[in-house]
Amino acid sequence: MKRFLTVDDIGDLKAALAEAQQVKKTPFAWQDLGRNKTIILVFFNSSLRTRLSSQKAAQNLGMNTMVLNINEDSWKLETEMGVVMDGDKSEHLREAIPVIGSYCDIIGVRSFARFESRDFDYQETILNQFIQYSGRPVISLESATRHPCQAFADLITIEEHKTVARPKVVLSWAPHPKALPQAVPNSFAEWMKAADVDFVITCPEGYDLAPDIMQGAHLERDQRKAFEGADFIYAKNWSSFEQYGKILSKDRSWTVDAEHMSWTNNAKFMHCLPVRRNMIVSDEVIDSPNSLVIPEAANRVVSAQVVMKRMLESL
Repeated sequence: MKRFLTVDDIGDLKAALAEAQQVKKTPFAWQDLGRNKTIILVFFNSSLRTRLSSQKAAQNLGMNTMVLNINEDSWKLETEMGVVMDGDKSEHLREAIPVIGSYCDIIGVRSFARFESRDFDYQETILNQFIQYSGRPVISLESATRHPCQAFADLITIEEHKTVARPKVVLSWAPHPKALPQAVPNSFAEWMKAADVDFVITCPEGYDLAPDIMQGAHLERDQRKAFEGADFIYAKNWSSFEQYGKILSKDRSWTVDAEHMSWTNNAKFMHCLPVRRNMIVSDEVIDSPNSLVIPEAANRVVSAQVVMKRMLESL
């Protein structure tokens, strides 16, 4: 494996899930793979789960880890080509990336959408420069448009907690005070469409995801109808794709509370975290026995370790 950006990069999902369970049972069985190997984790944006889970996964594999917080630990970096660098950016990614690559064997990159230009974000301008110029395998630790490590962990969690062979999984938009990117819902939708689940997206008008993400997914505007018979509810906010980066609604009737969960088939609740309590989900739901947010977060180590293991095996 040379890169991990989308569900297509993981290959056969059944094989990936079986490997994930093996890794979870014996996390230290492949430490020889990572001995004398180094991973650099580059963060353009802050993180809790992604940083800690990625470091833990690498350490489980015996790797050395280095973390670089851009704009805090390094020069400010210019990301666009052809600009006159007469501002506050002291170094260009074009030089920084091959330098980073010369110090490691694998690179992980976290770079959020900027909401300045949909084309810039959806072309994955920053992430693709790492792929083009580093000469190393690259893991997306959340990019402008995808969060594959999270979606893989979500699928592992669903596989572990499902009670029927083909569960109904609902991705529900929920309100939020800030404009959030589409990366998590995009990846979740991609992975659920590839998995053996009955997948439904429910969101207000104006909040459809990108056309290629929506294709093949069942869209239900009525949140109550979408929740009926659901086995898993994945609540997440995202800003508008069509009116890019805009907040069109803060309708609290979409907040997942006990009444919403009563419409389901005793569904499990999921969220990637961090979560705005009583905006995205009520206290009573996230603190209930049916909440999977903590085991879901724990599985972030497993998903990252499977990906790193495969990359080490391909070196």
